[in-house]
Formats: sequence, structure tokens, C-alpha cells
Amino acid sequence: MIEVTPSQSPYREKLKCGFEQIEPVFDDCMREAEHYLSAQGVDAYLEGASLVCMIGRGVEPVLSYLEDMPTIAGQLGEPVLNLVAQTVWQISRTANGKAIPAFMQTLAAVSRRLGDVTALQQYIAIIVDMMEATSGSIHGHHKTIPSPSIADLLQKTPYLISQLSLSGLKNWVDYGVRYYNHYPERQRDYFSLQSADSMAVLQKERHGTLFYDHERKLDLYLRGLWQTEPQLVPYSLGFDELRKPQPYYDTLGMRIPDVYDDLGKVSGLDRYRATLAHMAAHQYWSRPLIADNYSPFQRMAVEFMEDVRVEHLAIQYYPGLRSLFLALHPKPIAGACDAETQSCLRHRLAMLSRAILDPNHGYSDVDLLDFTDRFHQAMAEGASSTKEIAGIALSYVAKTRRQSDQLANVFFDDTEINYRDDNRHLWIFIEEGDEEESFDDKPTVQADQEELHSLPPRHYPEWDYHSQHYRPDWTSVYEALHPAGEASDVDNLLLKHRSLLKRLKQILDLLKPQHYVRVRYQEEGAELDLDVALRSLIDLKSGSTPDTRINMSHRHDGRNIAVMLLVDLSESINDIPKGASQTILALCQEAVSLLSWSIEQLGDKFAIAGFHSNTRHDVRYHHIKGFSEHWDDNVKGRIAGLKAAYSTRMGAALRHAAHYLNVQQADKKLLLVLTDGEPSDIDVDDDRLLIEDTHKAVKELDQQGIYSYCITLDPHADDYVQDIFGQRHIVIDNVEKLPEKLPALFASLTQ
Repeated sequence: MIEVTPSQSPYREKLKCGFEQIEPVFDDCMREAEHYLSAQGVDAYLEGASLVCMIGRGVEPVLSYLEDMPTIAGQLGEPVLNLVAQTVWQISRTANGKAIPAFMQTLAAVSRRLGDVTALQQYIAIIVDMMEATSGSIHGHHKTIPSPSIADLLQKTPYLISQLSLSGLKNWVDYGVRYYNHYPERQRDYFSLQSADSMAVLQKERHGTLFYDHERKLDLYLRGLWQTEPQLVPYSLGFDELRKPQPYYDTLGMRIPDVYDDLGKVSGLDRYRATLAHMAAHQYWSRPLIADNYSPFQRMAVEFMEDVRVEHLAIQYYPGLRSLFLALHPKPIAGACDAETQSCLRHRLAMLSRAILDPNHGYSDVDLLDFTDRFHQAMAEGASSTKEIAGIALSYVAKTRRQSDQLANVFFDDTEINYRDDNRHLWIFIEEGDEEESFDDKPTVQADQEELHSLPPRHYPEWDYHSQHYRPDWTSVYEALHPAGEASDVDNLLLKHRSLLKRLKQILDLLKPQHYVRVRYQEEGAELDLDVALRSLIDLKSGSTPDTRINMSHRHDGRNIAVMLLVDLSESINDIPKGASQTILALCQEAVSLLSWSIEQLGDKFAIAGFHSNTRHDVRYHHIKGFSEHWDDNVKGRIAGLKAAYSTRMGAALRHAAHYLNVQQADKKLLLVLTDGEPSDIDVDDDRLLIEDTHKAVKELDQQGIYSYCITLDPHADDYVQDIFGQRHIVIDNVEKLPEKLPALFASLTQ
């Protein structure tokens, strides 16, 4: 008998598995794991192997996991370690536990072919669903009869994956389940590719150009022509029935479909080339824009025009791309969209896109021809940056705008250009909202200062109390990051008020969430959950697999508040009030600093902005702190750099602040307005006009679920502030008390 020497590796104790067959290969497996994985990945690898060992299916699945997973994780990423371990655990809890060795043995070949962890998840979903569907039960109880054909399917998956896309594999499996679920022998023939029906369905689903067969060729295409070395990541078109995914690229690589069918005379391979050329052109020439001040229609127009711009530039380098792009670009029919009953903006933009690319487009629309000429003239003169072309796009939308563009009935025929990506790389969001959460990766490109100070305006209506109607798109709000000063100045202000900070901290401690909620069934937790632990012990003693989730933890059942502080930065706050030693601006800086410190202690979502105006055409909105920012030196610097000028058009500023508050996920939304006077502007002669408009804006905020409150430093505010905010206001007569009263007021409003 050969004596097995136990491994001397320091990792051996972390692997909770006692099979002797592991010892001879363990050190080699760990060397490979250290080569491919990070320190955290090695820990996850050993935890996964321990979990596979616990299922009680012998040493074979454990050895397969130890030997194959480092390479698989090196290719697909470390999250695959836990995915595979949890899948094996899930299968072991069903009647199909005997299929685990076959699943593990074919996993490496399948993973190499798929090349992406998302695709592997979809493959696993196909296998698990097939197991569940073909397993049997007795008298309607839990399924205790294993699938008769799962082992046959798993043995054939490397071949099937080489012949089919994931959606094709799913359709092939679904056919076998649907028609042979009650005929075990015929089911086995189908999934082992022994029946004529099986081969016929396979041939039917075997269509198009598979990415996996041409990956090397496409990689060389990008390297040779575009001097780029991206990671090409395929995705399946068969797993999102409601919203078909589009190609896109991010920092992790270019995402493209795993199969392209021929389209007319264009082969699937050429469709891949067109898609990759388009995305490579974006990488070369596109620069991100700030999205927050563009309406959805404006964004769509900018995306169409930027797509055309980068394709035009690519054609200058490789003229043969023109015929490829035009073969795939639809040619919308002029007049096909009914402007009375349908939204035709997409149709007009698609026609403009076609006209710019195709010298023989044949359209006669005057505006379309005018903007086609403007585009080519701008490109010829070198005015061809993303920002400059965006200006042409916005002008086209404004020139051709129709009332029907707002209709929900959108005309889509011949407007979808399927080789283009979804343009997620083109936008940066100053404030984090719902639109960004639909993307897996947040943009990493930072906007330069010039871009932040040259955003297109956002237009808001203004209420005319004489006619009792809104003036549409009456005010223009421009936004930018406020210039920064010295952060140390704010630190000195906090030091000056250190005794007040101690008192505030006592108040804030009372506001912090005090109630705890138990979170049970945890693998790791703060304490043992005795009920679950006893059940697990009984299961263990009786020979059943115990539940390992025997711990519990606690979390705060706390407050969920989003707060926006809107500061009036009009010229009047540069004054020194009677009897005071500082300007109102300096006192506001102290008050805002103390309030920011206080809210940071509580952990509430919090933003600060300032505003002033110079007629309705120039309302300035300055970002001082965003909801996604912490109280750090960047924010302190902006507070220290506060400057005041011009007038107080408050209604427009309130509506714009509500634009950012609305996208916050919070139970309570609070807008605090800090001002020293009534709403006014130099282009308004009627003193009541802006007061009534601001009151209307407050009512709009109420309808949106935003609670507004005014802190005014004007001793004469009683004449008008109640007309605007009702009882939700406070007049601070002694301005020098503002730094002390503002945090206390916030505490009382949110307790």
C-alpha cells in the first residue's frame, strides 16, 4: 500500500475536506491558484472547494473543482468561483446529485467556449431548468425521481456549445423537454443526439455566424486596423425578451452578440466588423458629455449625430466602410410617419443619419438638406468635436420640433440601426440617479472644468398670475460646479465653533437610529440563532445535511432622508447687517459648514447648491455638494469659495433643485431654502410676479412629495414669505445666530 504524504501547504487547513486523494495534487493546484487569483480569490477558491466537498458526492467533484477552477476564474473572473460552488450545492439539494461529476467535468470546456461569466450563468440556468423540468415526483410530492437524460445532455454540451449560440441551445433543450418529457427512453435518445428529431432541431437552430468561431479573426481585425486590444465579451440575445440588448463598450471590454445572422447580402462576419468598427471609432473620437441638462429627445438627437460623426471620420481612413455601413443602415421612407398621430422624431433623425452618410439619399426635405450641408461644412472646417456636433443636433431638434413629438405612439419602422452601440459611454451624470443604475459600470471619465462651465441650459416654465397660465420654457438655468477656495478656511470655522459642535453632537446622537431589526439565517453573524442551530444539530445527528445558516445579525431600522440645501447667492448677501461684524455671506458659510458636518454625522443623503440670476435668460445654479459626495476637502473648498452676485429668481432654482431630489430613493425629501430677501430680478417690474411664481413652484414640490422649508434672514420677510411657503418658514432676526440655529432647525425638522 502506498503511503500518502499530507500536503505541507499553509492553505491545507483552510480546505475543509479529508479525502486522501486530494493530497498528491493539492500543492500543484494551489500554485496554479496563486498564479491566477488574488489573495481574496484564493480564499474564495478554498471556500468553494470546501462547499463542494460538503455535498457528499465523493472526491471526483472536489478534484474537478480544485484542478479546473483557477484557470476558469483566470479567464472569467473570480466571481465564477462562488457561482460554480453555489450551483453544485443547489444541484446537490435535488434528486439530480449524480449529475454533479458530469457537470464539473465538462465545465472547463464550456467556460473556454463562452468566455464570459454572464454567459456561463445563462448556460447554468439552462441546465438547472432542464433538470427541474425533467425530474419526476410520486403522487405530487417533492421531486424525488432524477432526470433520466441530464447526464446525456451534460456529456454533449461541449459539442452543442460549439455548434449553437446560447439562445439556440436554449431552444434545442426546450424542444426536447416539451415533446419528450413523459417518454424517458425517447428523451434520452434526443439529448444524446441519437434521434432524427434531435439532429433536425439542432440543424434548425444552427444558423448565423457564431462569435466563438471567429473570435481570433475579429481580434486581429481590431489590432490591425484600429490599433486597439480590447476584451471581446459576447452576450446572448435569447435571455431578454422584453428589451433586446445592444452592443456597448466599457472599461471591461466590448460587448457584442454571440451570433449574427446574415442580413441581406451582408454576412454575419461583416456585421461583426461593422459593429466593432463603429465602437472603435467612438473610442478614438468621442468624448463624454454632461447628461443632466439634456432632455431625452436632445440626448437621442446627440447620439444619432455623434454616431454619424464617428462613422464619417472612420470612412476617411477606410473608405470601404461606407458601403458596409450603408448596406446595414435602414433607409426610412420620407412621409412614412404620420405627424398628426405619431411621434416622428426618431424617423427624422434616422433620415438625417442616412442622408449624411449617403450622397445619393434622394430626400428633398428642406431642413434635412440644410442640416446635412451644415454637418459636412462643420466637418470640412475642422469643427468636429463631440460638443460642436451636439450643437448641430440640438439645433435640428429645435428647428423641426412638432407638438406630436411628445406622443407615446413612437414611429419605429426603419429607424433602428442594429450595428450601432447603445452610447452609454457618451454620457456623464453629475448627480447619481435611476438612469445610471441600469448600467453595470459607472463612467470613470471625469468631466473637465471647461465642460462643467459650459453646459447647455435646462428650460423651465414660469407662472404668470395675471393670466393664470404658465409661460412655457421661460427661464434658462445654467449649472456648474462652484469654484473652490481653501478647505482649511472651513476647518478653521469648525474650530471656532467647537463648543457648539459638542452640543450639536449630543442632539445628533438622539436622532441616530436606535432600533435594531434581527436578520436571521446568516452564514456569518454577530451571534448564534439558537432555534436554527438546534434544528441543524438534530439534522446532523439524524444523518441529514444540516443548514449552515445558524447565525444572525442586526441592522438599524433607521431614517431614510434626502436633503437639499439651496442657498441664495444674490448680491445682497455681501452686505453687513446692522449691528453685525460679518457679511451675511460669511455667516452663511459658517452655517452651511456646521449643517454639513451635522448631517454627515447622521449619514443622511445631502446636497448643497447655490443660485442667483441675471434676467430669465441667465439663472445660475452652482453645485457645491452632490448627493453622492462625502463631506471632504473638495466640498469644504467650494463652501470656502462661495461668492455672491446678481438677483434672486427663486422659482426656477426650486424647480431645478427638485429635478435632482426627485431621483433620490428616500422616504422623506426635504428642500431647505436659505435666503435674505424676496424673489426678484432686474427684468421684472411687477414685485408680485416672482413671489407668485415661487409659491407655484412650492406647490409643485408638494405634489412631487418634496417638503420645502424657508430660512430667511430678511427682517421684513413677514410681508411676503407666508404667501410663498405658508407656515413652513422661520425668520431669523439676529443674523449672527444663524450658524447655531440652522443645524438645530434641521434636527427639529427631521427628528
